[in-house]
Amino acid sequence: MFEVTIEESFSAGHALRNYHGKCENVHGHNYRCQVNLAGEELDEIGLLVDFVALKKTVHAVLDRLDHQWLNDLPPFDKLNPSAENIARHIHDEVETGLQLPSGVRIQFVKLWETDTCSATYRRS
Repeated sequence: MFEVTIEESFSAGHALRNYHGKCENVHGHNYRCQVNLAGEELDEIGLLVDFVALKKTVHAVLDRLDHQWLNDLPPFDKLNPSAENIARHIHDEVETGLQLPSGVRIQFVKLWETDTCSATYRRS
């Protein structure tokens, strides 16, 4: 099994709906996002995926979130902008935007809200 991982960051604000505590108030995070891809086979030049293509796709997704009020952006205008939901959103958007070779999949997206708190989404 081969794995490729990139890590990027973005900043955004949000407030958790129906939450009782500090996070129900307006606040923001400097998010750190890790995207991990896995597969059994490399291509003809020895790559699982091209880092350049992966970074370009992840940047396109994160750029739409960067310095935004997440509660106003679809799908978070209806879906609570929790770290868990943001991680799944990033996963799904990267999967849609990236032409993955056969046998390669996104293994997980890990999203840190702080240095010590993160959420991970894996499609089962």
